[in-house]
Amino acid sequence: MAAAQPADASPDPDNQSDVANLIPMVQRFVHSRVANEAVADDIVQETLVRMLVAVERVEPGILEPYAIVTARNLVASMWREQERHRRNQHRIVDLRGPDSPDESLLEQEDRGAVAEALGRLSERDRRTLVAHEVSGQDTQSLAEELGVTAGAVAAQLNRSRARLRVEYLLALEPGGSVTDRCRPVLFAMSSGDRRRQREVDAARHLLECALCEKLSQPLLARGQRSDDQVRIRIHADADIVLARQSAREVAARLEFPRTDLTVIATAVSEIARNIVRFTEGGEVVVELLEEPRRGVRIVARDTGPGIPDVEAALVDGYSTYHGLGLGLPGARRLMDEFAVVSEVGRGTTVTMTKWRQEG
Repeated sequence: MAAAQPADASPDPDNQSDVANLIPMVQRFVHSRVANEAVADDIVQETLVRMLVAVERVEPGILEPYAIVTARNLVASMWREQERHRRNQHRIVDLRGPDSPDESLLEQEDRGAVAEALGRLSERDRRTLVAHEVSGQDTQSLAEELGVTAGAVAAQLNRSRARLRVEYLLALEPGGSVTDRCRPVLFAMSSGDRRRQREVDAARHLLECALCEKLSQPLLARGQRSDDQVRIRIHADADIVLARQSAREVAARLEFPRTDLTVIATAVSEIARNIVRFTEGGEVVVELLEEPRRGVRIVARDTGPGIPDVEAALVDGYSTYHGLGLGLPGARRLMDEFAVVSEVGRGTTVTMTKWRQEG
């Protein structure tokens, strides 16, 4: 059974303060040598990871030179990688032009998909949608014909459009394996109904169903972009970089201090790194909060093997692999609130929050 395992943040204030005080110096050092701001931020965050790992093992006076040497090595590694990529670029670039698509075949497939999608709507929904979208009939006259209010017609049209988008995309995927859960989840995503998304457990289904994961992207892209929430799929190392950059960008809207932005991005990086290392994939959702006060909440989900002993996994020094990394204990130290829910064989959800200090 899934069991919530909340863990109250218990950072070492002295150690965390020592590291935090060095972040501005590291930022100046790295940004003076790396022109690309996003790349520079990545290097600062990787330096912070190494500093936090080492802070328990070195004297406080050694942290500053350790941070500079670490940052210098990371910058040098980046330069070497860029040079290697430049030398080998001609070997991997495909200079062939794209294949010319058969326009008539594509148009035929598109028309067929639209017709099939319309056929899956109810007769009433189909007639109302065609009358409004094709014939241009307004909602008031449609309401008089149907004996309802104009608002009810508008709501019906919105539902019909959302369902039509789902059926159209499914029609373009004739080989897709559609289960009983797929349509309710996709419809909830298409309509932007967050309450319904929770009811059908859309987040977990999208992690488990490759078809719905694929189709959810164009469905979400059609809606208005939410300025207060970003969702990043996590499968590979490149997604770790995207997740921490996205976390910085979202948190920056609340004008978090630059040091806190680095801390938030580092915690996200560590949680995303765990998803890549130990599972077949997952997602990170970054959301701005206004209540009970301003802050940023990060929810990371995966469908991995789960954690048999959450309490042990939150103890410093616990690791199922050998290598650099802060893991769950390090991420918990960086954030103000931290909780883990894990079920063996089903996956893990990590929820962490950073509050903006006012004044």
